[in-house]
Amino acid sequence: MRLTDLLAPERVGIQRAGGDFDKEKALSRLAGMFGERDGVTVSEIEHVLLEREALQSTGIGEGVAIPHGALPQLKEQVAALLIVPEGVEFQAIDDAKVSILFGVIGPKRATGEHLKTLARVSRLLRSRDFRQRLVGADSATDIYELISAEEADKKGGP
Repeated sequence: MRLTDLLAPERVGIQRAGGDFDKEKALSRLAGMFGERDGVTVSEIEHVLLEREALQSTGIGEGVAIPHGALPQLKEQVAALLIVPEGVEFQAIDDAKVSILFGVIGPKRATGEHLKTLARVSRLLRSRDFRQRLVGADSATDIYELISAEEADKKGGP
């Protein structure tokens, strides 16, 4: 499975951060991008993302955060991607601002699949050059196409 199977162009966005755009607002925007699904409201998705974030920041460093959560009602995993070119304070492991928020939500019963997806996201965002291209993209469509092309390039690789 490719990340583009979980991500859709309409769940990719760019947020030009204003002075009051913070971690909670970023997670709220990400939750809204997931939208209602399988009887789960945007508010419930936001709650699960904030709850997970309260345990420990999902900011993994290098300007990347992977907010994630699980809800029993969900039938399948879904991803959303928010790019914040100016960065947002996220209490990341390296204390750097986060510009790439790659959110993943899925069913509670699919823990193994969820962990594999988080690892895929981490691998995708390993390259500094690729992260810079994502953050510098002009549109959500461009971002989605960059990810699609990157996954196609890596298909035959390790």
